[in-house]
Amino acid sequence: MNIYFAAPMFAKSDLQYNTMVVEKIRELSEDVSVYLPQENGDINNKSAYADSKMIAQADTEKVLESQLLIALLDGLVIDPGVASEVGVAYAKGIPMIGLYTDTRQQGSDNSKKLAALAEVAENQFHYVNLYTAGLIKLNGTIVSTEDALLEKVKQWLDKESITKD
Repeated sequence: MNIYFAAPMFAKSDLQYNTMVVEKIRELSEDVSVYLPQENGDINNKSAYADSKMIAQADTEKVLESQLLIALLDGLVIDPGVASEVGVAYAKGIPMIGLYTDTRQQGSDNSKKLAALAEVAENQFHYVNLYTAGLIKLNGTIVSTEDALLEKVKQWLDKESITKD
């Protein structure tokens, strides 16, 4: 199964987190091939040169080759590249799993946090772009932990092995 891992990749913390999650996915099965854009030195070695068309063509090709796209939704806003990759996957009917680990989504049953929504500038929850989230949900699901992500990937792998048999 070809998986595309769409995630921000410009801070060292992003790079390390992406590597950690992708390693866990790769450990699930020998039948998993994960494309992690930061590993493509031809277009993402930031000390070298790749223009916008080179990047768009290379990453779009890999999205289109995938049977599953995983999109990391964390950050102040969804990374624009991730949002673009989600759009391509949605348009081509590629299943998706969003990973949204932001801790501010916790406490949805806390009455004080809910009441604060009525006060200007007191939203205790994080906003995620609903259009991008909707595209993912129309072709898949969004989970809030790495363990839940790995479980969903296992389910996709099981579906793939059933259809191959």
